[in-house]
Amino acid sequence: MLGEFIKEQRIKRKMTQEYLASELGISRPTYSQIELGTRELTIPEARKMAAIFNISLEDFLAEKESKQNVILEKKTAQKLDNLEIRVTEKNLDKFKQVLLYILNKVGGKPNIGETVLHKLLYFIDFDYYEKFEENLMGATYIKNHHGPTSVELGAIIQEMQEQGEIEAVNSQYFKHSQKKYLPRKRPNLDILSAREIEHIDNVLARLSDKNAAEIESYSHEDIPWKSARDGSPISYESVFYRDDRYSVRNYDDEL
Repeated sequence: MLGEFIKEQRIKRKMTQEYLASELGISRPTYSQIELGTRELTIPEARKMAAIFNISLEDFLAEKESKQNVILEKKTAQKLDNLEIRVTEKNLDKFKQVLLYILNKVGGKPNIGETVLHKLLYFIDFDYYEKFEENLMGATYIKNHHGPTSVELGAIIQEMQEQGEIEAVNSQYFKHSQKKYLPRKRPNLDILSAREIEHIDNVLARLSDKNAAEIESYSHEDIPWKSARDGSPISYESVFYRDDRYSVRNYDDEL
């Protein structure tokens, strides 16, 4: 039953009925009827809830979770096939060193939890692409309700934990539970160019003081996120349609 599936997804993500009712624009008692199966979702409500759970609408209505498999392998190309991401050895190492660099620089700040990490990585990658028309990490980011989410991050964090490069800690940030990652080694800066390090520093200086809600809200106004379909990869090419609030490239100098 769809109501039971919704309840299962809500509990898994530690969301309250009050929160989801607010997101759908209905009362909590009305929302409760959805989980009990005595009220059906409207199509707009189903789309909104699927986006909140980061599940495609088709999979949501079929009561199954969208699978995003990440395979870490030593090959020479990156392949995106039905959200099966194959991370190359080169891109994987670059991603690891950028993550270690971020954690060494700002990971100790109380606001830097997993949600903020996803957004920092997104802006590092997409801002770099806009500036230089080439990838820094070239990671894949999905549009979900809470903003851009790196498909690769979960698998890479797991591998780095197994190798003793980072450790996970659970903490409280105000009234919210938060998962943080602390570095157990320093990044290999030989893998990052001076231009890349300067770029990462600029993004961290601009955004690393934002809490999860602030950076989530900020990411929702960026054209790449706004132009993508819910649950789909965000196009790097869309950075060239950014407005003045988000563009990091001085196009006037190129005229």
